Order: sequence, then C-alpha cells, then structure tokens
Amino acid sequence: MQIGPYRLEGQVLLAPMAGVTDRPFRQLARRFGAALATSEMTSADASLWHTEKSRLRRDHEGESGPISVQIAGHCPTLLAEAARFNVAQGAQIIDINLGCPAKKVCRVDAGSALMRDPARVRAICEAVVAAVPVPVTLKMRTGYCPQQKNALDLAVMAEKVGIQALAVHGRTRDQHYTGAAEHETVALIKSRVGIPVIANGDIDTPQRAAAVLARTGCDAVMIGRAAQGRPWIFAQINHFLACGEHLPPPGHAALGLALLGHLDALYAFYGEPRGVRVARKHIGWTCSALTGGAAFWRSVQTLDDAGQQRAAVRAFFNASLPHPLPAAGPSVPLAPA
Repeated sequence: MQIGPYRLEGQVLLAPMAGVTDRPFRQLARRFGAALATSEMTSADASLWHTEKSRLRRDHEGESGPISVQIAGHCPTLLAEAARFNVAQGAQIIDINLGCPAKKVCRVDAGSALMRDPARVRAICEAVVAAVPVPVTLKMRTGYCPQQKNALDLAVMAEKVGIQALAVHGRTRDQHYTGAAEHETVALIKSRVGIPVIANGDIDTPQRAAAVLARTGCDAVMIGRAAQGRPWIFAQINHFLACGEHLPPPGHAALGLALLGHLDALYAFYGEPRGVRVARKHIGWTCSALTGGAAFWRSVQTLDDAGQQRAAVRAFFNASLPHPLPAAGPSVPLAPA
C-alpha cells in the first residue's frame, strides 16, 4: 500500500490508541510486523505542546519510518499549526482524528463529534493538507449515530481535497466499542474512492483479517484492542495472508522475553515510577489468559519498584519453564506454544 511517497510493507497496521500506542508499544508492534504504527493523538492546543505528556507523545527516537502522528482538535487553523509543528518534530505522515468516541474529546467538538459538521471537516482537511508537505490521512467512524452515517460523503470529499488515505472504524460514535463492527460501509467507501482505505474494528484473528480484506476490497486492516497483550497478532496475520497457514503464538519462554523486553523499554522511556504504572496494564493484558495470570496481575499491582516488578514477571514465567529465561533481547521471534 502506498501513502504518498511511502510504500508500506504489509497490510496490517497498528491503530492509534490514547494511553497505549506510546513509542515502546509502537516499536514492539513494528518488530512483530506492523506495517505502520501511528502515534497516540496529540492535541492541537498549543498550550499543551510543551507538557511532559505531549513531549513523550512526540518522541520518535529510534522508530522505523514512516513516522505517522495523529492530531486532534476542532479548529482548522489550530490543526494546521499542529500539523506544521509535528512535521518539524519529525512526523512524515499526519493523521487527523475523526474517530475518537471519548466524552472528553467529543464534548469539545473534536474526534468523532466532528462528523456532525461536514463543513468543518472539509475546512480542517483543506487547512491541514495545505499546511504541510507530507501526506495527510484521516481516521473516522461510519458516522456519529445510525441516523447520521455520513462516512461515504466525508470520504469522497476528503479525497477531493487531498487526503491520501482513509481508515474507517465500522461503528458509529454512539456505539463506542459495543456491538459488532460492520464493514459494509467500509466496502462502499472503497468502491467510491481511489485512495487507500483501511478497515478497522473487531479484526482480532488472521481469519477475520483475511475475510474483511476479501469482503471490502480494502488495501489494509488496522488492529487496535486485539494487539493489547498480544502484539504478535501482526506476524500471525501477515503469515496467514501470505500462505494461508496459522502461525502459532509465542511459546512461554518467548512470551516472557517479549514482555520483559517491553517492560525494560517502558522503564527507560518513562523512568520510575511512571514506567512501573504504565507497565501494569501491559502485564495484565499479556498474563491474564495464562494459568494463574489473573491472580499474578493483582499481586504485582502493589509493586512500585521497577526492579521488583521485573523480577516478579520473570519469576512468574520461570515457574512454568524447565530452564530460567535468558536476558531479554531487543528482538523476540515467534515460537510454537
């Protein structure tokens, strides 16, 4: 799939998720085969750009390109300035957030709330496209509510004003993440525009990814919640699309190494104690499905020291292995379970 000058190797992308797709998680997803990993959304409010939170969201050191940054807001002028600012900070693709259903985002008329105002969406797209020399993409939902499913009209408009790719989550804003995602709207959009279209929503297995691609004719799929705790899903989908065979999940040792490596990256990125707090959810996502995982996760939530947290995770995995885990490396291959 081509986005502007960038040729993506693969058809599986990581969705931007606030509080999840920080630099360590993006790098982990890319190592497991994600063709693109867009950052957490950054605000168009310039007064927030120099906070610690925003600084970390703009940190792309060591990432594989292209660097894709998502921006959120409701004012065309401010979004254009945010796009320029992020390009100056290293962004190679700018993504406009038209999909976030969170109340705190929608109550300031940003995210998926913008879908109620097509004229403003057009003004935003035009302003951002004109502001930067890099490709601009758009992530949206099928509409604000079932009575206002206007994603097709917005997609056709977006292509006309220079948007170079679209990602469409198969739910309306009022659905949030409930019910089943539908991809009929995504297929309709793909049939009416010439730019790349990416399907998003409930794509959580290799078979589902292949079925959605076949049904919609889309150029790629985007994985969000299904990658939490199992970033190897990108490798599994890539393998299934390439040869129709199932790639087993990591074995217990490889899984432990992957998690320990991710914890080390979080500690280095955030420092203590924030890195420990952020790591808790990743430990929960990764371990909850394992034998004894739920109880283990509850026990580590009381730890506030990185060394203790890491040692507890290592001990949890070692307890079920014939040999202790080696030191975690920068790259963890998949291995049969």
